[in-house]
Amino acid sequence: MMNSPPVFIDLSMDEQVQELRKYFKNLGAEISSEKSSKGVEDDLHKIIGVCDVCFKDGDPAQIDCILNSIVSIMITISLDRGENIILAYCEKMTKAPNVALTKVCLQSLWRLFNNLDTSSPLRYHVYNHLVQVAKQCDQVMEVFSGVEQVKSQFANCPPSAEQMQKLYRLLHDVTKDTNLEVSAKVMIELLGTYTSDNACVAREDAMKCIVTALADPNTFLLDPLLALKPVRFLEGDLIHDLLSIFVSEKLPAYIQFYEDHKEFVTSQGLNHEQNMKKMRLLTFMQLAESNPEMSFDTLTKELQITEDEVEPFVIEVLKTKLVRARLDQANRKVHISSTMHRTFGAPQWEQLRDLLHAWKDNLSAVREGLTQVSAVQLDLARSQKLVH
Repeated sequence: MMNSPPVFIDLSMDEQVQELRKYFKNLGAEISSEKSSKGVEDDLHKIIGVCDVCFKDGDPAQIDCILNSIVSIMITISLDRGENIILAYCEKMTKAPNVALTKVCLQSLWRLFNNLDTSSPLRYHVYNHLVQVAKQCDQVMEVFSGVEQVKSQFANCPPSAEQMQKLYRLLHDVTKDTNLEVSAKVMIELLGTYTSDNACVAREDAMKCIVTALADPNTFLLDPLLALKPVRFLEGDLIHDLLSIFVSEKLPAYIQFYEDHKEFVTSQGLNHEQNMKKMRLLTFMQLAESNPEMSFDTLTKELQITEDEVEPFVIEVLKTKLVRARLDQANRKVHISSTMHRTFGAPQWEQLRDLLHAWKDNLSAVREGLTQVSAVQLDLARSQKLVH
């Protein structure tokens, strides 16, 4: 995460305002060099209105000092009088003409964000602009590391559900091209903000969530998406049908769907070859659930690959750590040790219950055996003591 040192300025507020006015006037801005008779809020409105003039100066270090001075004044303004000022400043920070100055603006916004009281609702608006500016200079992960981090930032003043939906959409948009895994988690969190009463209006968000999860090469447990209320409203739509295939069907079902709906798959921005790769892996996982041993012939048939492709495929599967298995080249087989279930419903819970009961019985047998051994050893020790 970015560093955000506290704002310390040696000059008094009046002196800072005076210096800032003079500085911007010297740069050619349409601003008076004299302080406003209406107070510091009016001074800030005037200064912020022309502050982007300094971007023409081109010296990032100098500009950082100027912006730091403006921030140091803004954070002293009370909440009821400072909202428009801070929003105007945030908007100006999105207008930097190049990457170097965008990074300066990013640092300034981060400084402002962290110097506002944690209970201030303005932090939400600053963070929104912060994410936008971070995207402009490819620094998103410097200000956003995950959903939990975002929630903790607003713990003392939680935004409304509508505000969080807007923020999650923004975070999805700025991460979808660089980190699909994080982007998918953001969309799932977004859909979780809807209730039964308003889930029907989340159609577009639900579709984005599904597409992002399907496209993410590291997301394989897709079953939880079906439980999300906005996703339920898509039942009967092609996107829901496609999700259902990735949740519980095998490769042939996807191939048939693609043959019937090529244009739809392409229109969603999904890559057919990547879909095939993922469905082969999911199909392998499903086969592994009920087959502790699989022949190469079975895999070539089920996965529609050549025999030469079996070994490389299994090696790729093992890299995901979703399946534990051993290749037996001599006998042309794959031996399965364990696999992650694609779905986890009632049958899986029952299987887990049976497994835990079996472990309990085995542990009881071990304990009973140890008790018997201990009793025998104790009797032996007593008999030896009597002999001596």
